[in-house]
Amino acid sequence: MTNTAEITEPRGGHREVLESVVVRFAGDSGDGMQLTGSQFTQSTALAGNDLATFPDFPAEIRAPTGTTFGVSAFQINFGAREVMTAGDQPDVLVAMNSAALKVNLDNLRRGGLVIVDSGTFKERDLRKAGYDSNPLEDGSLDPYQVVEIDVSKMVVEAVKEFGLGTRDALRCKNMWLLGLVYWLYGRDRQPSIDWLNNKFKALPDVAAANVAALNAGHAYGETVELPGEILGYTVGPAKIDSGLYRNVAGAEALAWGLAAGAQLAELPMFFGSYPITPASSLLHTLARLKQFGITTFQAEDEIAAVCAAIGASYTGQIGVTSSSGPGIALKTEAIGLAIMVELPLVIVNSQRAGPSTGMPTKTEQSDLYQAVYGRNADSPLVVLASNGPGDCFYTAIEAVRLATKFMTPVMLLTDGYIANASEPWLIPDFSSFDKFPVTQHTETEGFEPYNRDPDTLARVWAVPGTPGLQHRVGGIEKDFTSGHISYDAQNHQRMTDVRHAKINNIARYIPEQTVDQGEAGGKLAIVGWGSTYGPISRAVSNMRDAGMDVSHVHLRHIWPMPGNLGELLSSYDTVICPEMNNGQLSTVLRAEFLIDVRPLTKVEGMPFKIREIEAAIQAALKA
Repeated sequence: MTNTAEITEPRGGHREVLESVVVRFAGDSGDGMQLTGSQFTQSTALAGNDLATFPDFPAEIRAPTGTTFGVSAFQINFGAREVMTAGDQPDVLVAMNSAALKVNLDNLRRGGLVIVDSGTFKERDLRKAGYDSNPLEDGSLDPYQVVEIDVSKMVVEAVKEFGLGTRDALRCKNMWLLGLVYWLYGRDRQPSIDWLNNKFKALPDVAAANVAALNAGHAYGETVELPGEILGYTVGPAKIDSGLYRNVAGAEALAWGLAAGAQLAELPMFFGSYPITPASSLLHTLARLKQFGITTFQAEDEIAAVCAAIGASYTGQIGVTSSSGPGIALKTEAIGLAIMVELPLVIVNSQRAGPSTGMPTKTEQSDLYQAVYGRNADSPLVVLASNGPGDCFYTAIEAVRLATKFMTPVMLLTDGYIANASEPWLIPDFSSFDKFPVTQHTETEGFEPYNRDPDTLARVWAVPGTPGLQHRVGGIEKDFTSGHISYDAQNHQRMTDVRHAKINNIARYIPEQTVDQGEAGGKLAIVGWGSTYGPISRAVSNMRDAGMDVSHVHLRHIWPMPGNLGELLSSYDTVICPEMNNGQLSTVLRAEFLIDVRPLTKVEGMPFKIREIEAAIQAALKA
């Protein structure tokens, strides 16, 4: 087997040119689907395509092999045009076994390409996957193009010279299939070869076996007549702004944004967290950034994590904590403490399907009520929402800015889709960002811990240990200036009012709401927040190209809302709000602005499809 990584033209003809393609890799959670998808993503980015990915994990840590419960998948949409989502439905399904086919086939478009390892369709495999008959033989795959390959047999043959046992040899199956898909789309194998050699440099036989499997899959595509006259495809580079790009997942961009925000505030950062899906990857990334003055702490539970972050803020750092909905519920009393003592705190909520444990690896947007209203008493805080992986960087900086400027907790909403998905990200010039250095209080004359800035209403930030600035903080109501415990009725009214006014006042310090696409006013607005940005943006773009009067308005500042938002939404005849919950933002908008907002809801653990929003637009404009 040669070790060439050159891109070859198909035999006997030219590749078919496509504008965009959606490919989904699926197999057991131990089959390396996320690794396979990541490598294909890297090669696709290097080819100049725009792209978006969607890793789809099973909830079980290790379900029985070959069962539908343990199927893991990775979907990528790549194209020669701007890509806004990971794709409504795959054009190509690469199924490592019969269970992967069963779980994913219904999502494949009619006429799409199915590549299956026929060696995993034996009677026992079919029974474990829940099949009554073999789909390769019973006609159920007739609506699709099907490529049956006994990959298990071929990969064992391809790597036999390296002395691997059958079990270890079969672990190279994902590389064999990756090589075939590389041939199918004319991708360069060399970056993956380099990656394999580096990853397994301590195990050279394992590295060589995986490289051999990759090349064998590629050679199969070059030399074997595939059905349906499949000659391979070409997807040209996308027209994107020039600059230095890298592929980035939402959790990575969020970590970098928090670090950047701390640098712009000229503060050290403390991150206290407890592992929970899908928020754990934020801790993993921040733990590698100690050189930027970041301390990470994996606590014994959610309450300890947030209390440690509050303690760090009390000592003059920017405290940050993160979790998902169930963990945020456990942190709630401590968040109330941060509101009471008025300390900066950033709380990241990577939302997942709920309630309770729900579907921990699936995405949802159902914590908006929890973020805006979900604490005892009248205890407002700032709520922001990022709209995609790259946007997490900028939203995190904004969260740090508002937390430190107004001495308040800020909740930053992301979700499982944003956290795990990836996209090309134009690396910004950090020197172009405006700094917002924090001035901590040092003057002893006239010092009271609840002295306030007359413009922002933020209290002073006095760091313990500063001579002459001794003071107390705690969860019992404070005197308006001294911070001493107070049970006075009028004082409680005054403190409640000022905390409320401080948060409302932030609307003066955030940008006015803009229209992402379309005009300010018209027949229809689609208003969204969070990860619905991609499907809304593409659906509105498509419908506007078809001549429809529809605009897209997307919110980053959820609470308080931009000062002009009510007037803007009132300028449309109809407002539709797609969200992955039962209509939470719709309810908030109605309550705040007394306008009719039509909810478009979905709680299936999966992102909106473009066509679902297009159908809602068409129905609204025909009504």
